[in-house]
Amino acid sequence: MAKDAPPRWDRKMQQRLARGEAAALGELYDRLASLVHSLAHRVLDDDAAADRVTREVFAHVWENPEEYDPKKGSLRSWVASLTHRYAVSRLRQTETAALADGGQGTTEDMEQKVRRASVAARADYIVTSMPAPLRAALELAYFQRRDYRQTAADLGVTEDEARRRLRLGLQLLSTANEQRPAAAPPPGYGSAL
Repeated sequence: MAKDAPPRWDRKMQQRLARGEAAALGELYDRLASLVHSLAHRVLDDDAAADRVTREVFAHVWENPEEYDPKKGSLRSWVASLTHRYAVSRLRQTETAALADGGQGTTEDMEQKVRRASVAARADYIVTSMPAPLRAALELAYFQRRDYRQTAADLGVTEDEARRRLRLGLQLLSTANEQRPAAAPPPGYGSAL
């Protein structure tokens, strides 16, 4: 998957979408559809629902390209925040309908489920969006249970650099649990979801 494009590309894409260029939507879809679908699936745990959210997000982008503000962040971050908002809203609707139909649980249970799904999706996005050196250090430490010395040796960097990468990666990841209203878009979508 492509990383965030330069801001110039983001502005040009927005302009092309505003002019109604279907090719621009296709290009954006090719670049971001897997991100949108995976974030929606992480929240909803349902392929069909993730497909619907993916369609809704790209329809929103097509119909409202002027909502994107390059000063607040990348086009990728804006699309990810839209996905988060749409997916959480759909999950809340689904869970509310299930409760209304006599399903098990309470409103508090539903909100807890929405909160957990939102945090998990945000953590996934943060990890996939962080710079490769930070992600590599975290993967070595977490999945391969390496300490910072082993991580430094595996990456061919100093121990201080390995500690710095691990610390920064964990700091980014710790923001996944920040409390925000689950259905509202994050303020200043330039931050990772």
